Amino acid sequence: MDPQVISYKCLSCGSPLGYDKSGKLKCASCDAEYDLETLKKFTESADGDSQFDWKDYKKSFEQNKKTFEDTVTYICRSCGAEIETNPQTAATHCPYCDNEIILSDRVGKGLKPNGIIPFKIDKKGLEDSIRAHFKGKRLLPNKFMSLHKIGKIQGVYVPFWLFDATLDGGMQMEATETVCYSTSKYDITEHIHYLIDVDGKMTFKKVPVDASIKMDDDLMDSLEPYDYSGLVDFETAYLSGFLADRFDDDPDSSLPRASERMKNSAEEVFINSVDKSFDTVTRKNSNLNIINSSVRYVMLPVYLMNVGYKGKNYRFAVNGQTGKVVGELPISRAKKYLYLLLSFSVSLGVYSLIAWLISLFIR
Repeated sequence: MDPQVISYKCLSCGSPLGYDKSGKLKCASCDAEYDLETLKKFTESADGDSQFDWKDYKKSFEQNKKTFEDTVTYICRSCGAEIETNPQTAATHCPYCDNEIILSDRVGKGLKPNGIIPFKIDKKGLEDSIRAHFKGKRLLPNKFMSLHKIGKIQGVYVPFWLFDATLDGGMQMEATETVCYSTSKYDITEHIHYLIDVDGKMTFKKVPVDASIKMDDDLMDSLEPYDYSGLVDFETAYLSGFLADRFDDDPDSSLPRASERMKNSAEEVFINSVDKSFDTVTRKNSNLNIINSSVRYVMLPVYLMNVGYKGKNYRFAVNGQTGKVVGELPISRAKKYLYLLLSFSVSLGVYSLIAWLISLFIR
């Protein structure tokens, strides 16, 4: 058997196990449940490997670049089928027997994440979140809300970088104040302009940036916030029953995105710190530098789904911890025109009422 493949099997019936929101691994066939510590005694695991360290990984990557980039074929321990995976796959399903497979070398040997937030939303909670998201959307086509229109929903652990850093520097702002007064001859309005300099340091913790090139950055950003108090030490068992990819966008490439987010937040704090007596406060320029940056590699839970409607595919993502839903929604043209017509009719009715009242006074 391939020692790089981990499969969590039910000790009673031998069926694949999947991680459940209860914090245990559950058998879909006989409903048996196992805690993580129990299964670790019966299963080979990569959990003892060292956690991810960017400096160590860079050295290893330069020495073994081909190993990290090549497609690899694995043997399913359940049916013996060959499974070809891309270099980023960390957990998948066997397409022949649907066995849950964790590729231990993708989360071991220095690639072990520093933490993971397990899925807290199950399929029932997911449907509730989707329905709540659709509710109140008056222009949403009725047929779009039919559950049979929703394609396969897949739970995925998405790789993220969590950056800690300190911003040091300053920012220059322009402010205006308007003063009005009167003399014996004139009413005077003065516009007073100020140049304000602010210096300081600001520390940021756990600034997230998704580490997957194929994931839409805006979609992943929209899923925030995650509750990072839910971060736990990584165990391969958490991946069972889900898909997972390791990172393919390194921290050096992702740091500028994190830095931009930190700088925008710092500038907003600086602007809000200025005396509220000013009428306007605007940013002129800033000189904020990142110092003492560090990064952690974590996996965060995301449900991905596609909804087909009138030949177009609408992609949604759901925060697997909080149930927050993000994605594009179609607009019903019929409902749109109906609401426009109603608005026009109401406006016309109000106008007619005003005209009738005016006519009464004129008589």
